[in-house]
Amino acid sequence: TKSRHGLVPTMDVNHQQVTCYVEDYYAGDWVDRLDEFKTDIHETQILANSGAYALGRKSDSLIINAMDSNTQSKINADGNGLTKAKILQAFEALGEKDVPDDGQRYCVIGWHQWTELLDIDEFKNADYIGDTDLPWKGVQAKKWLGTTWFAHSGLTKTNDKRLCHWYHRSAIGHAIGAKISTDITWHGDRAAHFVNNSMSQGAIIIDNDGIISFECQE
Repeated sequence: TKSRHGLVPTMDVNHQQVTCYVEDYYAGDWVDRLDEFKTDIHETQILANSGAYALGRKSDSLIINAMDSNTQSKINADGNGLTKAKILQAFEALGEKDVPDDGQRYCVIGWHQWTELLDIDEFKNADYIGDTDLPWKGVQAKKWLGTTWFAHSGLTKTNDKRLCHWYHRSAIGHAIGAKISTDITWHGDRAAHFVNNSMSQGAIIIDNDGIISFECQE
């Protein structure tokens, strides 16, 4: 509150910075000029695409490794896979931390956990979610519990435990010093083209409260 014509009191919001270091990554290979005449494929283009895809996976791993460093909010496997009880426990933990339910929540799980979700009626049954969000219509991503769920094969697995993450988009920082770019150069001394892809990126946790990590037994 304030007095009539008085000054509006300020909130004095606290701002803390995090430092994200970017590193350089490369994916390159050679294409012999004469080899290009012996195949019916465009080898240069294939290598360019392969390098770009490889660096794309590296971007994923940078973000995953950053989320793996979350030690404040972690639910142990306790000999269980991805069960309804574990999902509700993580869901409750997000609410207790006041993580906004604004459509920007995401949950990344392994493919084994995705198949376990298909055994949960609330995830797969039209009586709960309607017929527009049925997982059988596509497994790339699915909206459920106000969260976008998707599977990724690169999540960290230690022994028989897969580490999954439920997070708010603003809790993770992905720094891009240089986007993925492709450079193709001719080297006469090798009689070959060198196809190189490169990027400079990094990732870091901005707010640990915005991430719930949970182990799942496989």
